Amino acid sequence: MNTVIHRAKTRGEANHGWLNSNHTFSFANYHNPERMNFGVLRVLNDDIVQKGMGFGTHPHKNMEIISIPLKGDLEHKDSIGNITVIKEGDVQILSAGTGVTHSEYNKNKDKKVEFLQIWVFPKTKNTVPRYDQISIKDIEKDNEFYQVLSPNKEEQGVWLNQDAWFHIGKFTKGTSDEYKIKKEGNGVYAFVLEGEVEINNEKLTPRDGYGIWDIASFKLKASENARVLLMEVPMHAGTF
Repeated sequence: MNTVIHRAKTRGEANHGWLNSNHTFSFANYHNPERMNFGVLRVLNDDIVQKGMGFGTHPHKNMEIISIPLKGDLEHKDSIGNITVIKEGDVQILSAGTGVTHSEYNKNKDKKVEFLQIWVFPKTKNTVPRYDQISIKDIEKDNEFYQVLSPNKEEQGVWLNQDAWFHIGKFTKGTSDEYKIKKEGNGVYAFVLEGEVEINNEKLTPRDGYGIWDIASFKLKASENARVLLMEVPMHAGTF
């Protein structure tokens, strides 16, 4: 078993006025050679966008881009014809493939939006760009992990071009759940959204990240009421 821990306070931070962003991995002006990625998980940004502000139109290519709003509403527009609002309780993916441009704005003029933007290296390059979005309100469970993303479009959640699975769990203090690795050779990066949990006797608090690999399963216990995102990904990023 191998592990790595990234405490919330050790993340890179960028404050642009309209945007406050915390970077678990190297991104933009934050560069840490020891924090480049976790397997194919390349970017984990924890963003707060001010009222009515947002990211102007910009390009992406050969990257799987996942957005998970935690509070508020995010408006999305892209070059493949999608104009949508991503709300708290939604999970969205933009599979950039051969290339796509998009913009993201805080839909509301009276409150901030908080969301996670996650980048995953794709399994195959230069695919046709694709968009997918779901609400998790009908599939969420208490005190166990439920799947919100997978590599198979027939399975629960959005699907992406990579052998990766994402799960979210909302736990009451004292409860626990075991997570079993879906594919041999994959690792899991746990990111605490709320509360406090323990994995392998390691105490984790909000926005702490904990990576674990070379294992078949592990158990998570909630020390306090908690919400956690698990990202299972291949540990070899390949060449990009």
